[in-house]
Amino acid sequence: MWYDVLLDALLDTLKLVPFLFLMYILIELMEHNTRVGKPSRLLTGRAAPLVGTATGLVPMCGFSVMAAKLYEHRHLTLGALLAVFIATSDEGLLVLLLSSETGFLWTERLYSILGLLGAKLALGVAIGYLVDAFYRRTHSTAPLPEHVHDHGEHPGVEHQTLPHVHDRGDGGEAHTANHDPAHAAHMAEHAHAEGEHAEDEAAHEHGECACDELTVCEHKHPSTLKMYLVSPLLHTLQVAAFVLLVNLAFGFLFFGVGEARVVGFLQGAGYWYQPLICPLIGLIPNCASSVVLAETFALHGIGFGGLLGGLVSNAGLGYLVLFRKRSGLKAALAIIFAMYALGAAVGYAANALALLI
Repeated sequence: MWYDVLLDALLDTLKLVPFLFLMYILIELMEHNTRVGKPSRLLTGRAAPLVGTATGLVPMCGFSVMAAKLYEHRHLTLGALLAVFIATSDEGLLVLLLSSETGFLWTERLYSILGLLGAKLALGVAIGYLVDAFYRRTHSTAPLPEHVHDHGEHPGVEHQTLPHVHDRGDGGEAHTANHDPAHAAHMAEHAHAEGEHAEDEAAHEHGECACDELTVCEHKHPSTLKMYLVSPLLHTLQVAAFVLLVNLAFGFLFFGVGEARVVGFLQGAGYWYQPLICPLIGLIPNCASSVVLAETFALHGIGFGGLLGGLVSNAGLGYLVLFRKRSGLKAALAIIFAMYALGAAVGYAANALALLI
């Protein structure tokens, strides 16, 4: 009934809340250069794809969402993000493990789970390292999303190189290349102001305010409670509300179409069409997509290639985070297309290998 859709959507969303809350706290720690945030190099360094793949293999729907948010905040490489998405199977693995279908033998269950985990592990690590290596070679930096750095400059003001100062060498005063004493005095004052600004920034890094003893510091520092508790909680509730709406939309969609019809459609798709259709099902950002794929495989409705292709493209609710901002729409679409193409290619490869064996 419709209230079951509401309950399932609410429960699926509530599962994400602890992950989102901890993730936003971690982001705050990273962005404020705390000691806890120092290990963030693990998410952007050489081991990032391996860490991402190992994390994605854990059968929990929250890790793909965490990876997408970390990528959005420049704390995760593109290769590591794809590794997490490839390794994620949402609830599909649990369905295969706990399936009660009488025709689904335990040996078939074991081989399918081991084969699925092994293929996802190899693919996640390989694709992750290839993407990161490509971006490092072409861009000389880690493949992070575009980010505008705010250094406090005024918009529209361009930095200009200071004129060169010549030393007469005879003990006289130095003069600038344009021989304008007023301009030289202005440049000296500007350099002095920049020096004070640098000292002030250095003091802020140590949690202090560079003000005189008789001067009241005008800088407003957010409280620790607001920074590490209130702000992460508000961001968590915002994302959770967005996820709940999408879960409701896809829940009612599956309810209207009917799970039996989806399973029957996959069963009648044909052996060589399944690697094209199953990855499309896997792209649906809802837990039901992985469940349908796993249940259909347990009923022998699709082959292992279709299951693998669908669960490779499946990244759970992680896709939703990529589409929350219009500025990253093109990058999100490129990631979606790459995941579908990879799922289809892997599905056909697995089916071809099964015929040879």
